[in-house]
Amino acid sequence: MKRIITAVIIAAMLTISVCASDFGVPSCILTEASTGTVLYEYNPDEQLPPASVTKIMTLLLVMEAVDEGRLGWDETVQTSEYAASMGGSQVYLEPGEEMPVWEMVKCVVISSANDAAVALAEKVAGSEEAFVTKMNERAAELGMTNTVFKNTNGLDDTVEGHVTTARDIAIMSRELITKHPKILEYSSIWMDTIRNGAFGLTNTNRLIRFYNGANGLKTGSTSKAKFCISATAERGGMELIAVIMAAETRDARNEAAKKLLDYGFANWELARMTPEPLEPVRVLGGVADAVGVCYGETTAVVSKGSAAKVERVVELPESVPAPIEAGQELGTVRYYLSGEEIASVPLTASENVGKIGYIGLLGRFMRKLLLAEA
Repeated sequence: MKRIITAVIIAAMLTISVCASDFGVPSCILTEASTGTVLYEYNPDEQLPPASVTKIMTLLLVMEAVDEGRLGWDETVQTSEYAASMGGSQVYLEPGEEMPVWEMVKCVVISSANDAAVALAEKVAGSEEAFVTKMNERAAELGMTNTVFKNTNGLDDTVEGHVTTARDIAIMSRELITKHPKILEYSSIWMDTIRNGAFGLTNTNRLIRFYNGANGLKTGSTSKAKFCISATAERGGMELIAVIMAAETRDARNEAAKKLLDYGFANWELARMTPEPLEPVRVLGGVADAVGVCYGETTAVVSKGSAAKVERVVELPESVPAPIEAGQELGTVRYYLSGEEIASVPLTASENVGKIGYIGLLGRFMRKLLLAEA
């Protein structure tokens, strides 16, 4: 009993320590990318200006346009006078200057180029204003209920009400890196060049170089927003997203992100539940006597060291009536850890099984009769 009480006290103290410290920032959240599981949060729904972290949504819409065939990866983007006029972080695009989509994306991801972000937006939607409308529509679709975008790049010196939250940033970050992992190829680059090597790019995310496993994603800073980041890192097959908002300094932001990621990797791991073969299920009144059963892989975030303790429970009837369509749900596989369900996957039919008719029944009866006589 003393050991149990001591363990509970220690656990409570650790929890209080994490919550009370809040990693030294006004708002933050830590999520696991593949499942979206929230591992830690502090004021995650406070609306704050995001600065250039805004560009995560800009990049998401650009990548979706590429995947849907509305924009070619090698298609040329011409810089407008408006795009070239952007201040802040930029690659100093000249009016009329042309670059392929992939190179513009690289400029946005690595150097947080405001001019390239606007040029891409104009290419996709015709104007920045039309693109911003799409940004807000996509945010609503993703459930980013506390976000309002006013531009594509996060510049906030001439706009009011351009806000989002740590939770909403985590949502769009997850959508970007899980659906469009090519972005991580760029966001993990420390230094690169454009214009045939004439102009150097250096990643604004210092964690790429100084944090083990860091592979993205986007930094941002203005006098209003202070210092923000959506930092992604992968270790042991688990990818985490740490969002920091309104840190007082660049170093404070980076240190908070590192500590938040450290907390995640030290306390959690990803359990991967892979399918195991199951016996076919008997079919009543079908042209076949049984139907195969299949199910997919699933994952769940569990406390460190407990992945091997996950138990599987199969819920499947002894028989099912025909007709059956391939993909039809027949049952469920549930996964438990310490008696609590952590994941479930539907069991589905692997093939079609039609309902047997009169002639089929007669043929089956005759075959059985002939076999019996033999």
